[in-house]
Parts: sequence; C-alpha cells; structure tokens
Amino acid sequence: MNEREHRNMETMQRMSDGFRRHDVDAILDCFAPDGRFEITEGPDPWGERFQGKPAIRKALEALFSGIADVQFVDSRNWVAGDRGASEWTCVGTTAKGRPIRVRGCDLFEFKDGLILCKDSYFKRVRPRQA
Repeated sequence: MNEREHRNMETMQRMSDGFRRHDVDAILDCFAPDGRFEITEGPDPWGERFQGKPAIRKALEALFSGIADVQFVDSRNWVAGDRGASEWTCVGTTAKGRPIRVRGCDLFEFKDGLILCKDSYFKRVRPRQA
C-alpha cells in the first residue's frame, strides 16, 4: 500500500470510528468541503444525494435519530489509489421497533485524503416464505 492509499484507509477508519460513536462531527471531518453522500433510496438513480457538509450533517442526524442504536459491524475495507470500498452489516432498531440486519457496501472516492463521495448500497431484505 502506498502513502496515498494508506492515508485514504486511515480516513475510512476515522469515519468508521465516528459512525460507531454516532459522532457526526468526526464523520464530517473525513469529508471534503464539497463532498457527497449518496444514500440507497431516493428519487434519482443514485438514490438521494447530500452535497456539502451542512447537507451531509442533516442526513447523518436523520440516520442517528431514526435508528438510534444503529451500528455497522463485520466490516472489511480496502483502497486502490483514490477509490475505496467498505462491506458491512447494518444492525439496529427503527423508531417503530422493527429490527434491522442488512448487508451493504459503500464505494468511495477520495481527494487529498478526504472523502469526495460516499455512495451507499444495501441488500433488500424480505420476509422468508414458509
């Protein structure tokens, strides 16, 4: 791993630590000022896009208030140049008491050691049929 990849991996780790603590400021410190966070659902083919730290803050605060116990576990991260990926399992309980356990991943773009884009995907889970 070269110096740039090592720096990008450290950024991913700092962001993951922020998610573990639900520390919005720590997560935002990992994003470029004009960074993008694209979530899995929304009105466009890329889901919903939050661009810039104020918009990303609102998305993160909504996540942490809507799923107060959310955690991303069983993660694996890797980088190649200024691109990265993270696989994880999202676990938690919705505000309506529904448990969540879903596999997902993020695709990253980095610039100068900061996240330029975090593009999230996850599996659609449906009830098992008897």
